[in-house]
Amino acid sequence: MSVRLAPGLRQEMLAHAEREMPLEACGLLGGRDSEFVLFLPCRNVLQSPTRYAIGAEEILAAQRRFAKEGLQLAGIFHSHPAGPAQPSQIDLREASYPDAIYLIAAPGAQELRAFRLEDEAMREVAVEG
Repeated sequence: MSVRLAPGLRQEMLAHAEREMPLEACGLLGGRDSEFVLFLPCRNVLQSPTRYAIGAEEILAAQRRFAKEGLQLAGIFHSHPAGPAQPSQIDLREASYPDAIYLIAAPGAQELRAFRLEDEAMREVAVEG
């Protein structure tokens, strides 16, 4: 399996991650099937360098916007400011959207990887674009 990013999305996510350093950045992606077309940066309400949470009001606003544009909540983005771009035990424990792709950035390395929750584990999927 792979996911495809619309032109510019990778750069938008990495730029958001760099702006938020040293805190974890986060955001939501709208898409169709395995193609992501819209990135909405969100505020990390935990203000933490090792954890993130998106407020309910931002999630609802994003879902309304996605619906208006004919998209679905397809991806959840966050960064690991100190790396690596792979799920932590906290990420796995707190993953609550089994149908979403989880994208993780390591901004210092300009790295972006994607994962899907399967059988209580995170499995990597290829990122195109």
